[in-house]
Amino acid sequence: MIICIIPARFESSRFPGKLLVKADGKTILERTYACAKESKRIDQLYIATDDERIRDHALSFGAEVLKTSKKCKNGTERLADALKRYPHLQEASHVINLQGDHPCTSPATLDSIAEMLLDDPSAEIATAARPIQSREEFLSPHVVKCVMGQKNEALYFSRAPIPYTKSGWGGYQHIGLYGYRTSFLLKIASLKDTDLQQSEDLEQLKFIELGYRIKVALVEDDALGVDTPEDLAKLEKWLLCQSNISLSPAALFPRSAKV
Repeated sequence: MIICIIPARFESSRFPGKLLVKADGKTILERTYACAKESKRIDQLYIATDDERIRDHALSFGAEVLKTSKKCKNGTERLADALKRYPHLQEASHVINLQGDHPCTSPATLDSIAEMLLDDPSAEIATAARPIQSREEFLSPHVVKCVMGQKNEALYFSRAPIPYTKSGWGGYQHIGLYGYRTSFLLKIASLKDTDLQQSEDLEQLKFIELGYRIKVALVEDDALGVDTPEDLAKLEKWLLCQSNISLSPAALFPRSAKV
């Protein structure tokens, strides 16, 4: 069984309460939840939070809510905390972590991450990446780049422009959602921070530095997260574009391709 947990917190240094802000009539959190509901590989879907405002809102649109500690530092810790508080969730073979502020995540991307783990029983983690779209993205420290090997495994992640290319830009942008083997997720809290992780401020580097394999699905997704009010404006523009295109859901969310 594969479950998906959406970690959701109210506090945000750059955009407090963003998950409850509406874009074209629906909140960011509700849009994220609706995308995940369309996944063919997810058997159960939950929202994990420590905030009553988010809990009440999630219940209003039919989500099942998991109460978690206010001490969780990030989404990964919130997932692990939920598994410990609700032991029946540990019966799932895999857990997908979908951040609540990623309302444009394609259901096919979630399916691809799940399939990566199902196809490789020895893999502990899976994630996704998309082709870099511009030189601006390639050079931006806010866009995390991913370099992968021929076996669909991550070699490195960086905020720096990697790999070097003669054309000036290229490569892949990491999409910040993960799938974990449940047994691995339960022991994440015991893993100490590493030098590379702290240097780049990227949690996934800890796993690579400690010797764990990260499978990567190459997808064609709109990697649009909402971190600032400016991002909300971009989302509303994106939604307006989609509403003006007469396409089926399958066309709007094309099947992701693996590397």
